[in-house]
Amino acid sequence: MKKASELVLSDGKVYHLDLHPSQISETIILVGDQFRVPKVSAFFETIEHQVQKREFLCHTGTYHGKRISVVSTGIGTDNVDIVLNELDALFNFDFEKRQEKEQKTSLNFVRIGTCGALHSEITPGSFVLSTGSFGLDNVAHFYEIENTQEERDVLNAFIKHVGFPETLIPYFTFADAGLNSVLANHPNVHQGLTVTASGFYGPQGRRLRLPLKIAGLNDAFASFQFQDYRTVNFEMESSAIFALSRGLNHKAATICVALANRATGAFLEDYDGPMNDLIQHVLNCIADV
Repeated sequence: MKKASELVLSDGKVYHLDLHPSQISETIILVGDQFRVPKVSAFFETIEHQVQKREFLCHTGTYHGKRISVVSTGIGTDNVDIVLNELDALFNFDFEKRQEKEQKTSLNFVRIGTCGALHSEITPGSFVLSTGSFGLDNVAHFYEIENTQEERDVLNAFIKHVGFPETLIPYFTFADAGLNSVLANHPNVHQGLTVTASGFYGPQGRRLRLPLKIAGLNDAFASFQFQDYRTVNFEMESSAIFALSRGLNHKAATICVALANRATGAFLEDYDGPMNDLIQHVLNCIADV
């Protein structure tokens, strides 16, 4: 039995998301920006629930007859730790008894976001599908999550190539191959490994006034290649989504619109068109999953 301070509930709902188990579906689209939630649900045929607390907004409805939820996480992996754990608890805990259920429910998560591309051929407005993510954050280091030997090999090669200081220990997890195989079916999709940064400026090699400790960070990321894998983009949430989903036996994928190209310096300010195209692509894909 979990103590009240461990599984925090309020009126039978998870604390931060303010959701009751009946208000969420097993197929969940994750977005960072809370204002992107209604852009996704605008494509729904029906909306049965709309719940918001702080930056966490959830709409649950139907698309082509399939029940789907879209939830905003806010920016960063620290928020992902809250969202993934509470969404899992909604399905896999008995709130009245405060006990973990014997029969577990596996969820499907698809993150729709924005990113910065690391290679000149990935032009702003393109879609980038993450095959796996390196975490420059610390979230996964707090959990016992089993990695495959292939994940360990990719991570070790990445650490050796970049030359991280001892104070920075990345982690790495693959996305779900089944979800990715469905999402990849689009002519504008690039695929590759993602670097999930713990910030937007220094951790992504941007310098405004503060000097950076690690010189040539972007070049090191862009030039990484191991076997058939190479890094293709930066973003700020996928590492924790993939790692926590692995640990909790859920399936997770990330597909983003590239807003910036770090190699060429280009930036797409108005991305409503590509984002709407991506949202509809994802919805069409997961409606059949």
